Amino acid sequence: MTQAGWPATAETIDDPADERVREYTGLTDVKLRSVREPAEGLFMAESVKVIERAADAGYPIRSILTEAKWLPQLQPLLAARPGTTVYVGSADVIGATTGFRMHRGPMAAMQRLPLPEPRDVLRGAGWAVVLDGLVDHTNVGAAFRCAAAFGAGTVLVTPTCADPLYRRSVRVSMGTVFQVPWTRLADPGDLTGLTTVALTPDPDAPRLSDALRELDSPPALVVGTEGPGLDGSVLARADRLARIEMAPGVDSLNVAAAVAVACYAVRESGILSR
Repeated sequence: MTQAGWPATAETIDDPADERVREYTGLTDVKLRSVREPAEGLFMAESVKVIERAADAGYPIRSILTEAKWLPQLQPLLAARPGTTVYVGSADVIGATTGFRMHRGPMAAMQRLPLPEPRDVLRGAGWAVVLDGLVDHTNVGAAFRCAAAFGAGTVLVTPTCADPLYRRSVRVSMGTVFQVPWTRLADPGDLTGLTTVALTPDPDAPRLSDALRELDSPPALVVGTEGPGLDGSVLARADRLARIEMAPGVDSLNVAAAVAVACYAVRESGILSR
């Protein structure tokens, strides 16, 4: 059933158990969604801006779930994509469906695309950021945003890294996960054509600025999981080790902050113009 002023494809939802919105159920269960979404080939995009960025990047919209008050904001997106299914429900029904109150606007179930081969995203990328084993979706999203902000050509994530398309990662990245080409990389040491620069808090490692000055090819900045950092085998195989110099008494940065500092250092080093 639709109402006056609603898109022709809008359908009313008044039951949280409605099978039509099954893809939106249990969104607060991180373990379940982390398995379910890749298996079902979907991911969630929150807010009109993020949905637009995902759609503009080529990800098909499977459906949109929204309150009626957000329909006017959706009109440009829907006009450009006629036929998009829109489910409209009250705040109570949507909250019971998803498990939380949506404050950022509409939510869309998006179709995942096949991941490209690493060699394809590396071709012409210039330089890269490698996320090895990050487990926090917030850090993954923030790392993507930093990589995009400072012009990294690609982001590569290892098999043990949290999903960049998980709802929280997408939200924290502000949709930049759709701007920077990325894929999964089986081996963080397998980056032909780039010089791997592994970040470590080891006080004996060269300063990042010094390590970058010595490079004769574009870098791939490699950062490790929260807490333990990079595995010893990854450090041993890296072309260069580097540390971010900090004030006495501070031994490390949050991994996303480290990505921001390191990406800025690459941009300012002049290596990209050599």
